[in-house]
Amino acid sequence: MRRPIAVASGHTRLLTAGVLLASQSLLLTLSAVPATAGDSTTPVRGSAYMGRGVLAHEGVQGRPVETRASQTEGVDVSSHQGNVAWSTLWKSGVKWAYVKATEGTSYRNPYFAQQYGGSYDTGMIRGAYHFATPDTSGGAAQADYFVSHGGAWSKDGKTLPGVLDIEYNPYGATCYGKTKTQMVTWIRNFLDRYQARTGREAAVYTSTNWWTQCTGNYSGFGASNPLWVARYASSVGTLPAGWGFHTMWQYTSTGKTVGDHNKFNGSLDRVKALAKG
Repeated sequence: MRRPIAVASGHTRLLTAGVLLASQSLLLTLSAVPATAGDSTTPVRGSAYMGRGVLAHEGVQGRPVETRASQTEGVDVSSHQGNVAWSTLWKSGVKWAYVKATEGTSYRNPYFAQQYGGSYDTGMIRGAYHFATPDTSGGAAQADYFVSHGGAWSKDGKTLPGVLDIEYNPYGATCYGKTKTQMVTWIRNFLDRYQARTGREAAVYTSTNWWTQCTGNYSGFGASNPLWVARYASSVGTLPAGWGFHTMWQYTSTGKTVGDHNKFNGSLDRVKALAKG
């Protein structure tokens, strides 16, 4: 015998319809909420700092081990640190610093004057760096923008050569949508223009993993451009091809606190020698 099909009462039908409408409304509301500007996967252009991509992709693994080789402590800072207490850092043993000046061809660090001038006034040897965005404009154009807005070099004994910060893209595709050959060409264009504008060879900041992935571990810059390698571990590890040694080592990235910490591969006299050219 077939059982009769239950027919919902008017009240039940209204309740069910109400639940369905409420659920649909909630889904529509959630889908309409935009991603915030602070979303870690899509940061605001200009907000990148030295090591942001390395930190996200390679992580923090440890502190550097003690070594008998002479090393000199330094920091790098950006707008994330705001006005820096340089005298405090100086007293803690920091003797050199790099300050983010520019990014792409439109961003300038609003704290650059305080950070760049303040480190100098405290007695530090300091320089400027440019965060590269090869997907937005050419290498030569970005070198021009950098030199014109804080990245120039002067032979005063306290100004380090500029740095090209080329690392994981915090805004999109890891290699900025470029082939390995295209990336090498972009980097060469930046470095050549910087040298032509300033008379100095810029240093290259990168990580071995990114360099291998995005340039094919190209070895053509090691003879002329100092290497600043990023690796958050107890040792500097394997270097990118072409460099037999590193000049600077970023061993920890702290982002929005007191800046990232680094070791210069040599005594303070060697830091001064790099500044003098």
